[in-house]
Amino acid sequence: MFAQIREITLMNLQNLSSRLGSSSVIVVGIGGVVAVLVGLLSMATGFSAALNSTGKADRALIMREGSTSEMNGAMSAGQRATIRAMEEVATASGETYVVAAIEKIGTDVPANVVVRGVEPPSFDIRPEVKIIEGRRFEPGRAEIIVGVKAASQFKGLGVGETLKVRDQSWQVVGHFVAGGSVTESEIWADLANVQSAFRRGGTSNTMRVQLVSPEAALKLNKRLREDPRFDLMVRTEREHYAEQSRDRATLINDFGVAVGIIMAIGAVFAALNTMYSAVSSRTVEIATLRALGFSSLPVVVSVMIEAMALALLGGLLGGGLVWLAFDGYTASTLNNASFSQVAFDFAVTGDLLQMGLTWALALGLIGGLFPALRAARLPITTALRGE
Repeated sequence: MFAQIREITLMNLQNLSSRLGSSSVIVVGIGGVVAVLVGLLSMATGFSAALNSTGKADRALIMREGSTSEMNGAMSAGQRATIRAMEEVATASGETYVVAAIEKIGTDVPANVVVRGVEPPSFDIRPEVKIIEGRRFEPGRAEIIVGVKAASQFKGLGVGETLKVRDQSWQVVGHFVAGGSVTESEIWADLANVQSAFRRGGTSNTMRVQLVSPEAALKLNKRLREDPRFDLMVRTEREHYAEQSRDRATLINDFGVAVGIIMAIGAVFAALNTMYSAVSSRTVEIATLRALGFSSLPVVVSVMIEAMALALLGGLLGGGLVWLAFDGYTASTLNNASFSQVAFDFAVTGDLLQMGLTWALALGLIGGLFPALRAARLPITTALRGE
């Protein structure tokens, strides 16, 4: 039986060149399904990676109780000083988190970009923030530094340019990277200047703290909640950014799968039509093989292998094109939790490519099954007459 399967399959594959036009329908159709599915899911993967890579277990945000956004809440200078002195805190920085509408490159449409007012310890808490062009801003001056992803997506953020926000002109003095994290989508400036420009008085929205250990987060959270002077809570960066990424990534994933299913239905019908046509054009050939002693099962298996081989080729084609075109491609989308744009890189991972190939093989299996069964059931005498 295995020898028969091998012989018929080799014959079918060797004759593919004579059916190049019809076979390409399967390859292109399934390749399109894989390309769209993997492309959309790579967007969700990249978005989640940008947020999750920001989170560290030993760094935390101190926020208003019950808040999910850094935009809410107000902490006085006195409260910040009290928290800095707590034993669970190694280093702390007050931060003001606001957004500014800036036009995107290539359009006249403004979008919200995070402007984060920080104190000098912020750079110690985030050692991944490194200036790659220009220099850091000087405290007390209307200067800003810009994440590389924000600079690539929005106008007026090149080093040496001037950005006007809230009736104040800010000089761009540097670009920075932050290990591919969401921080690269932000603009940083001196805390006092941001508080003044955005009329925040002496308050900050949050505090970013370097904990003495990851376990200190629970102790610090308990201390703040039990202290009547505060209405605050502690969330580790990892918890905070994982929650922010969850809803948007789920939406993109669900949309990608829905579009993939719709396209897959069309690809299956195309595969069925192609394989039925292939079987119909080879009825005499199949009947002759069976008359020579080849059983029905090798015929079924050989037709399905042919369909799955074409589907696999389509999957490799679609996955390869997406990897070449989109892996590392920078785009931006709205982060609903922060009401601002987050720039991120598409991530075409090995897991996504493997999933795309699995989809391709499944579509090939479905598309080849019914034509294969029809080929096996052809009456030999009728088929030999070409009927």
